[in-house]
Amino acid sequence: MDHAADTYRTDLMTITRYVLNEQSRFPESRGDLTILLSHIVLGCKFVASAVNKAGLAKLTGLAGETNVQGEEQKKLDILSNEVFVNALVSSGRTCVLVSEEDELATFVDPKLRGKYCVCFDPLDGSSNIDCGVSIGTIFGIYMIKNFDTVTLEEVLLPGKDMIAAGYCMYGSSCTLVLSTGSGVNGFTLDPSLGEFIMTHPEIKIPPKGKIYSVNEGNAKNWDTPTAKYVEKCKYPTDGSSPKSLRYIGSMVADVHRTLLYGGIFLYPADKKSPNGKLRVMYEVFPMSFLMEQAGGQSFTGKGRSLDLIPTNIHERSPIFLGSYDDVEEIKALYAEEAKAGAA
Repeated sequence: MDHAADTYRTDLMTITRYVLNEQSRFPESRGDLTILLSHIVLGCKFVASAVNKAGLAKLTGLAGETNVQGEEQKKLDILSNEVFVNALVSSGRTCVLVSEEDELATFVDPKLRGKYCVCFDPLDGSSNIDCGVSIGTIFGIYMIKNFDTVTLEEVLLPGKDMIAAGYCMYGSSCTLVLSTGSGVNGFTLDPSLGEFIMTHPEIKIPPKGKIYSVNEGNAKNWDTPTAKYVEKCKYPTDGSSPKSLRYIGSMVADVHRTLLYGGIFLYPADKKSPNGKLRVMYEVFPMSFLMEQAGGQSFTGKGRSLDLIPTNIHERSPIFLGSYDDVEEIKALYAEEAKAGAA
């Protein structure tokens, strides 16, 4: 890359320009998704600013409340949730909001309703705020046909029905990764312009990677296929080099690395969490959508993640996602286990 020339680039592909270009591919489009995404981008900029000055503004630490998951809420969690709820409602393009921080879905006032449902985790990895580790926002968007009379049942849709998904990572730089169903693109916030500029066009995950990402502290509670797979990563029997373990503990950061470098991210079910730990609607689905759009795949231990149909808005699921060939290996181990159990 010619960094000197890059400094003087004037024809910048901003996220706004990119989304407008995508909109122009559909002549029947009225620009509703474009407006909704611009409000999400504004929310991300606001949270990025708050994260950067969290220590100075006394936004770190606990808020003394717990959310629906029973986790202690950080002050920044509450702020981020309010920012996104306000941004999404004021867009005039949403009818239902599903947030990790709210026990119930938010039904938008009928006068302000639009045709989209947004599921989001306003601040994923917030337990890492105080130590400066990358954290992020995750979101997925559905279109609702009967938005005037929408019910909760109409929101419990499989991930394959999602029309757009993305995440924004707040770290050494602020990076927003987005898919509207035709590939994955990454944008980095230029603070001097206040704009997200395309820096990672058409992201494609390598078919096989050299990294595995899992919390090995849970190893004693794993099922047999997961234990076998991790053993194989450490002690390969085919003469290949062992995979490197990289685990940050912030899903956005771990998935972002996996997307760029390849490999596999695992959060399996175990004896402590038999249904898995990660939430289907605003963690598993958006990340699986992005991974598939980038040429990878996502698996629950039983089937394709995006085929799941949730029964409640905070449902959990195991997840294995990443490079296509790596996920194939874990799928083969689960198939072997099922065959042995049926015998």
